[in-house]
Amino acid sequence: MSRILIVEDEAIIRTALRRLLERHGYEVSEAGCVDEALALEPRGFDLVISDLRLPGEPGTDLIEQAAPVPVLIMTSYASMRSAVESLKQGAVDYVAKPFDHDELLETVARVLHQQSAHRTSPPDITDAGGSRQKMIGECAAMQAVYTRIRKTAPADVTVLIQGESGTGKELVARAIHQQSQRIHAPLICVNCAAIPETLIESELFGHEKGAFTGASAARTGLVEAADGGTLFLDEIGELPLDAQARLLRVLQEGEIRRIGSVETRHVDVRLIAATHRDLRALSKTGEFRLDLYYRLNVMQIDLPPLREREDDILLIADALLEKACRRHRRDGLRLSRAAHREIRDYPWPGNVRELENALERGVILAEGHLIHPDDLGLNPSPAAQHRSVVEPRSIPTDQARDEESENEEDLSLEDYFQHFVLEHQDHMSETELAQKLGISRKCLWERRQRLGIPRKKQARRSSA
Repeated sequence: MSRILIVEDEAIIRTALRRLLERHGYEVSEAGCVDEALALEPRGFDLVISDLRLPGEPGTDLIEQAAPVPVLIMTSYASMRSAVESLKQGAVDYVAKPFDHDELLETVARVLHQQSAHRTSPPDITDAGGSRQKMIGECAAMQAVYTRIRKTAPADVTVLIQGESGTGKELVARAIHQQSQRIHAPLICVNCAAIPETLIESELFGHEKGAFTGASAARTGLVEAADGGTLFLDEIGELPLDAQARLLRVLQEGEIRRIGSVETRHVDVRLIAATHRDLRALSKTGEFRLDLYYRLNVMQIDLPPLREREDDILLIADALLEKACRRHRRDGLRLSRAAHREIRDYPWPGNVRELENALERGVILAEGHLIHPDDLGLNPSPAAQHRSVVEPRSIPTDQARDEESENEEDLSLEDYFQHFVLEHQDHMSETELAQKLGISRKCLWERRQRLGIPRKKQARRSSA
């Protein structure tokens, strides 16, 4: 379902337009001015429809703020001059008010079709095990990442990937390498945080025999091993200052010198670095060389955290669940509705890596064919609990009534469990109940305890 943001200061027009679009299957949000629109993060929508004349800033200010999302300008001042000016500033099209409903819907459908045709498809990646996969994600932030990968990969420049731990920085590095001209040369991946500080220079740049205690033979460093290919340095913010100085020389001169050697060797290496830290802030405290930061930051790619990719979370979860089921030979497992809600509402501080671990737990612990929230082992999200209390009050009365009726017709799995047990426990044994529910007797007992469902006591026989 396409998401559309309407920016219009006249409430009557805004409401009429929202109802028109919603009747034709679009998800619509509203704003009365540019500031309100920016608060709703317009880049998260598929289309912005904005009036030209608004309180404060004009609607054309959203063209740059919402990019790459297209902006359709509408105005009651239907002059060719304002139309041309809007198009020159980057508006995707222009509609005059009062607009014809069919004409507006046709324009919206055409713009969205053109937008979907230009969406960048996720790159294919061959992982370390040789299996091929696609990066997963369709949100606006990931579309920007795919576009940056596509444009950056052939350019053979240094790339800095920034993002929280577990967001997939190594996947982006692999995608860049495999779309570059160096695809047939090696990709060497190094986690700078995993190598002791005393060994990092030797690992990266190599050493000669006898260079230090324990150096019983000469060794080629990882930078030299990546000659002709790509070197990916993950967590580069953990690199010691001495190693930073050596790496700077590699970037500036294309030269390395092994520890204990006087001989300089030339290397042709493309460097991709990644970090979850603010390197500019580290440079101000002297923990990271500012000149190295500028050498690294030729092209920057920012990876969004999972909590900002709401539309992608369940897509990623389904793909990871399928892999986990194959790995543990538990085909046919799927997430319950309650587990879907838990995954969608959880803030995921550990990002995709944490999601993968939770699903693996679920596959191992699940009884029957469904994975329930308790199988995932996640702590409830305070934000999700807060939303469940606050959001219904903000929904209009008619819409809230509709959603409540849908929820009543579509019982959750926990409700179904409770209803089934209470209805059948009078004439079914615990073993029969468990078999019908597709779970073990132990799981039946545990869920009885959790939901507070007592076992039916057998009636005592009357004495003769």
